[in-house]
Amino acid sequence: MLIGILFALLAGSLVGLQNIFNSKVSVHTGSWTTTTLVLGLGFVASFLIGLLVEGKNLFALHNMEPWYWVSGLIGVGVVTCIVQGINYLGATFAISISLASQLAFALLWDSFGWLGLEKVPFTSQQLIGVMVVVAGVLVFKLGGKKHISA
Repeated sequence: MLIGILFALLAGSLVGLQNIFNSKVSVHTGSWTTTTLVLGLGFVASFLIGLLVEGKNLFALHNMEPWYWVSGLIGVGVVTCIVQGINYLGATFAISISLASQLAFALLWDSFGWLGLEKVPFTSQQLIGVMVVVAGVLVFKLGGKKHISA
């Protein structure tokens, strides 16, 4: 379990870092060029590392449902939307909303067993956890503003 937590923490830090880089690239090139660069370079890196680590097994797609391949298309939406979100909202607010959304949708998918996931019983504690995260995003954005009166 500890290794899973460490990987999740590393992934979160890398996603946050990548999103900041992506938004900087987008300022100079535009959203679609950014998406093409990010996913294109990601493909090249994944392909080369995959060949080094897995060799020919990289191409073994045993019993994989064809609709799983949609994931790459979803990646286009992820990169494009988060780049635009950061451009409009700033990095911290956009990523906070994205994380809250990920958690809420993961709860739905787990609870209903959608997309082939093992069904996990829905509990009020899970709902409260999601609501706490959403409340945290709202406190972050709306809290702490000081109004200066004349």
